[in-house]
Amino acid sequence: MRLVLAVAALLALPVAIANTPSRHLVPEYDEAGLTRMCDTGLATARKVIRVMERRKGSSTIFEEWNRLAMLIDDVAGPADLLVNVHPVQAVRSAGQVCLQNVTSLNTELFQNTKLFIRVSQANPINEHQAKFKKDLVAGFEDSGVTLQPLQRKKAKDILDKLTELDQLFLRNVREDATKVSFTPHEVEGLPQAFLQSIASDRDTDGNYVLASRSPSYSTFMRVAKDEAARRRFYIARQNRGGEANLEILFSMFKLRQELAELQGYPTYASYALRRKIARNPETVMNFLARVKDVVTSVATREVEELREAKSRDTGTLLADTKVERWDVDYYQEVLRHERFDVDQERLRKYFPTNNSVDFALLIAQTLYGLKFREATVPTWNPDVRYLDVLDSRTNQFIAGIYLDLYPREGKYGGGVAFPIRGDSRIANRKALCALVVNLSHDGLTQSQLSVLVHEFGHTFHCALSNVDYNPQAGLNVKTDFVEAPSRMFEEWTRREQGLDLFKQVCPECVHLTRDDIDRLQAARRFGEGIGYEAEWLRSIYDMALSTKPEPPLELWKKLEGATSLGHAQGTMFPASFSHIAGGMAAGYYSYLWSEALALDMLSAFASNMLDPTVGSRFREYVLSQGAQREEIDLVRDFLGHAPSSQMFFTEISGKH
Repeated sequence: MRLVLAVAALLALPVAIANTPSRHLVPEYDEAGLTRMCDTGLATARKVIRVMERRKGSSTIFEEWNRLAMLIDDVAGPADLLVNVHPVQAVRSAGQVCLQNVTSLNTELFQNTKLFIRVSQANPINEHQAKFKKDLVAGFEDSGVTLQPLQRKKAKDILDKLTELDQLFLRNVREDATKVSFTPHEVEGLPQAFLQSIASDRDTDGNYVLASRSPSYSTFMRVAKDEAARRRFYIARQNRGGEANLEILFSMFKLRQELAELQGYPTYASYALRRKIARNPETVMNFLARVKDVVTSVATREVEELREAKSRDTGTLLADTKVERWDVDYYQEVLRHERFDVDQERLRKYFPTNNSVDFALLIAQTLYGLKFREATVPTWNPDVRYLDVLDSRTNQFIAGIYLDLYPREGKYGGGVAFPIRGDSRIANRKALCALVVNLSHDGLTQSQLSVLVHEFGHTFHCALSNVDYNPQAGLNVKTDFVEAPSRMFEEWTRREQGLDLFKQVCPECVHLTRDDIDRLQAARRFGEGIGYEAEWLRSIYDMALSTKPEPPLELWKKLEGATSLGHAQGTMFPASFSHIAGGMAAGYYSYLWSEALALDMLSAFASNMLDPTVGSRFREYVLSQGAQREEIDLVRDFLGHAPSSQMFFTEISGKH
């Protein structure tokens, strides 16, 4: 267990903590150990806060805050990770309690009037301190420090309750026990390798039994011929979390509205967006309106093409044929095969899983000047790997990263990167990050390869951070920027020059030809209209709830019902919409917004996707800067001009 420094020593000057850069790993906690670490760490943080309260003047406040933030980071980072990946439910539960206590402490901290005065009176001596002060003042204001005492307490109660409800919502999704049974006839069309991989999931009657959160879902929906089977699996998947989560979501948005009104804002959207790049709801709504104008006609045309394919397949009259949401993946796959001779399942031989990981590492090695050194360290599961990240020129240790690649019971079901330990240059503190995905051992489809590389993009944003102050490390950027570097990183899975790197990591593999890559790109773009319409729908739904809270399912039915595919009866997608239960409320538009920034930044590589000079600039101007400068300034400095959304709207219009 990490030793807790004495409070006096922790706050002693000079600023830089004497610490040789080395690995800082996540200990092998059991329930009691995680609880003890959390309680001890937060108790120490409270002692530090009391010392900070007694100090006079503001000349050292930024350094003091940095040391306090690192203490809290060393509690919150491991707890947040283990809540989502630990195989033992009791440890996950202990982590949830810990995170609630961290939130409570942070709210107390940012409602501390003595510290607010010290921060407000501080005179920054450089650009990074000025940005740090700006962010700290924003944190104080958001927590209600300027409110009257009763209102301030109300704000704290709301923030604490929101954390509690978010953790409950996530747990209900993560641990949803719903399973769906399929007869041998209903799995017709599924590859033999897939059936072998789920052979252990058969019941005594010989039926296949899959969990609603199974990572096999995407394969099943693409190739299972039986529409009734697809329908059952789709509904089960959409209903994860159940009706209880609908109530939780409604409560959360009502609490957010109450918080906004306490702070003097008419809606939660206006309250939250004032801190984002977009700045206000009007900017977001105008952006989303433009997206809708572009994608609606594309999505409508694509649905009609799917309807024709379904009519031919089922032998029904076109006028009597309706495409349901559980049909989309299947008939898109049919048409991709017909038009482009692309079969996602066949792609697994091109992208073996371990080689795909090496491919992502080689991209970063080439662009960012890195080396990776695998080491055997204690982990929460035997499948988890650990890598040291080194600078290839200096051989200096930069960060550590965990790779948790395969599905298991109780683990987070999607792809995500965890910033376990944020860096701080003045404290000689290095980052520790975790990439968490759910891959097949039998190779990846191109879409799964994109997910893997996307999450690696987040992981490198965490690992290559080189900021002065810990609270501004890596992924602590604004939500409408955080997806931009990782979305950009995906493009190396689609371009010929990027995919050529597979020849280095797997010489014995079957390799894609230029014609293969062109067909894959065309196949990927087929169906983008439906995909972008879905992103627009989720974004506008989030903005609607953040503007005027109303029963989540009724609002969803109304908005989904107005799209090209309509509402799927019997489904309740908002029950598993974890993004807006958590930190992306009034922020889901960020996925589309960040893609616009990503495609613009990608233009800097021009015709050479492996240009190490441009990659080095991206590392220096964007990835290393974290949140210590305004994100839009990072983009402008990297590009040499103001950002433009032209490439994004060309992409979503289908006019390539």
